[in-house]
Order: sequence, then C-alpha cells, then structure tokens
Amino acid sequence: MPQNCDFTDAQVQTDGSWFLVSLAAQLNLAASLTTSPHFFSFHYPVPTLKMLLGKVTFIDIAVFLVFLSWHLLTNVGLYYATCEAIKALPFLVTELPVQVLYDRYLSDPKHQLAWTLKSSLFQDVVIRCVRYAFANIDSKVGRVFLSKNVALPFLRFRMWRHAPQAAARVKWREVQEVGFKGVWIEFNETAEPDMVLYYMHGGGFAMGSSYFYLEFLIALNVHLRMAGFKNPSIFALEYTLVPEAVYPTQLKEALAGFQHLLSVVNRSRICVAGDSAGGTLVLGLLLHMAISEIESPLFATVFSPWTVLVSDKRNTASDYLDSEQLNQYGRLYAGKTPVNDIIASPGCCQDLSLWRKAMPEKGLLCIYGTEELLYDEIDVFLKMLEKVGEVVRIEEPTIHVWPIAVMFLGTEVEERHRSLRRVAQAIYARM
Repeated sequence: MPQNCDFTDAQVQTDGSWFLVSLAAQLNLAASLTTSPHFFSFHYPVPTLKMLLGKVTFIDIAVFLVFLSWHLLTNVGLYYATCEAIKALPFLVTELPVQVLYDRYLSDPKHQLAWTLKSSLFQDVVIRCVRYAFANIDSKVGRVFLSKNVALPFLRFRMWRHAPQAAARVKWREVQEVGFKGVWIEFNETAEPDMVLYYMHGGGFAMGSSYFYLEFLIALNVHLRMAGFKNPSIFALEYTLVPEAVYPTQLKEALAGFQHLLSVVNRSRICVAGDSAGGTLVLGLLLHMAISEIESPLFATVFSPWTVLVSDKRNTASDYLDSEQLNQYGRLYAGKTPVNDIIASPGCCQDLSLWRKAMPEKGLLCIYGTEELLYDEIDVFLKMLEKVGEVVRIEEPTIHVWPIAVMFLGTEVEERHRSLRRVAQAIYARM
C-alpha cells in the first residue's frame, strides 16, 4: 500500500494546542475533498523558505539517537553494537578532542584548512566523527544510520516539531513495481508535473536510502518551485544495496525507473540527478542509454559524483571519505564485473563520441567541493565532458556532497539553502 505523508495546516502552538489545530485542519481538508468539486483548483501561495523545516537542534539529535539505538540493537545486536562502541572510545575520548583543539585553536590561522575556517565547531566535530566511522565502522552499522526505519520516524518527528506551513503541500508516496521501487515527492499529485527530477541517492552502494534523503528532496522540491516551476515532482529510486545485489542490478533498476517516468511525462521534462554513488549510477545510465540507442533525458544534475570506482585517489585533511574504504565499496559494487567497466565506472570511459551521444540535450550540472577526496577526478571528468556538450559547474570551498549534509548541519537559513537555490535555478534556466 502506498504511504502518504502530508504537511498539515497546523501552525506551532507553544501551549500544546498544535494537535487540536492540526486535527481540525485535516478534518476541514477532508470535508473539502468530499464536498467541493473545486477543491483542487484553489490558488497555491508562492513558495518560500518558511515552508521548510528548521535547523536540526540538540532535541532532534537526541530523538535521532533514540531511534538509532533501538534499531542498532534490533538489527546489529547488542554484542556487536557494544564492540563497535568500545572500539570508538579512544577516538572519541582522546583523538577527537586533541585534533579539534589543535586544528581550530592552537594552529596558526594562516595554515588552517579552508574547511576549518568555514565550518562551525559543531560541523567540524560531526564531520570528524563521520570520517572515523567511514573508515573504521562496519557498513552494516552505517546502513542502520541511513535506513528507512531510522530516517522516516526522525523526519516525522521533525515535521511534527517544526510544523511547516500548509502552503508547502509536499507529499510523498511509495511505489513498488516489477523491476524497481521508489518514492514520489509531489506538490500537487492531481496535476501533471511540468518537470520530474529522477533522483538516485548516494552511500557507496552499500548504505543509504531515499528516506534518509526525504527532507533534502522536499526542500529541493520547494526550491524548484521558487525557481519558477509550477508543479515539479521528484522520483527517488530505492535501488538494491550491496551485498544483496551487485552491478548491473542497480543499473537495471534505474532503467526500469526511467521507463516508469516516461509513462508519466515526456522525456523532455525529465532531469536525472544523483549524489556520490547515485551520481555514478546517473552517468552509467546515460552511457547505457547512448549505447542502447535510448533517447536521453533533457538534463542531468550530479552532486559530487563518484566517477571512478577504484583509483589511487588520496585522502584529504578535510573530507570524511576514506580512499581505501571507497575503493573497497567500488569492488563490492562491481562484483564479477571489471572495476574499469565504463558503465559501472563512467569516469573510465574516454570515448568522446560516446559521451557526445550520452550527454543530455541541455547538458549537465555538477556541484562539488574543492576540499573533497573526489575533487581531482571530478575536475578531470568535467574537462572531458566540456569537449562534447554544455557543462555547468558549481564549485564550492566545501567537502563531499555538502549541499545535502548542510541541510542537517547548517545553523542559518541562508547557509542551509544557498547551494540548493543555485542548483534549482540552474535546472530551471535550462528546462
């Protein structure tokens, strides 16, 4: 059964009456649906940032940890979770405080990293913890962090607590059909969308879920409307993770999802998008479509794409990615396929004639950070694509997929939404 999650008409009430207001609003909405033939023709207010959830607070973090702890115990087990926690103690108790103290407060500002100067103490500490976890914690623990069972209750809690305005009217519903499954994020589900963004999430193909990205995708939907689209929709592919399946399963699911979109809108209204491993999948899909003589979507957008599965890339002092672990994820994803296969690892494809066929009609947008592990490979890849089509670069002094991470780690409205606004405006200008 599809599930729906709607922003309600309730406004935050400090005296606790929010529940009665919310209930009354939803009853009024239901009555309008059954009695008014013009229910779906009313005027939708102009979208604003007030429609979005507020910054993550310590209360949010505490609730997230409650959800996480329960599912770590039920999915990983008390013994294994305890062992991982004990293993992390030396880092948390000694290494982390010493690193932060020296890098932020004792070293000469002239020699500090751009990321250190840009980030808040909270952001710096969190990223250092993520860096440790990426390199040292088993991916099955990371899968719980980013899973539907943790991310979805957390999002619902934030929606309840922050109570965004009803004008946002962004809804989500699950779709599961033969060959693929995913989540639709919609503004007005009764009208045909004037554009569809087909999104593929990151996570090294070993972790991650569309549900972890829901808040980001809801925000992106609002920004697309603010940019000028009237009724944008987003379809997020929920592809099978490693080790349950390896390449080319994820590619087949991505292609099936694209065929599903063609039953909804013309390909000229589709923008394929993804981050990190999702960017790998987007680029591989474009190459596969070119080889198979399938007409490509109008535009493509990638956030910090993982262009080469296995390479000699080196760690950076700022980014949380670990090159050795990333290479291992690449090998696991490839399975029995060579790691330099051009569809599985699109950055290995140097055939300009093939890329000329694969490039969407309106080109490709790439947003990435100058301090991320993948920077050099992304730069080389984009220089190659610039020879065959239009490439829009948004280069920021940040780390891997920062536009997504800052949604959770940013403290100011402008900081949290600056990158998304730039992406949405660039998409609208070309579609």
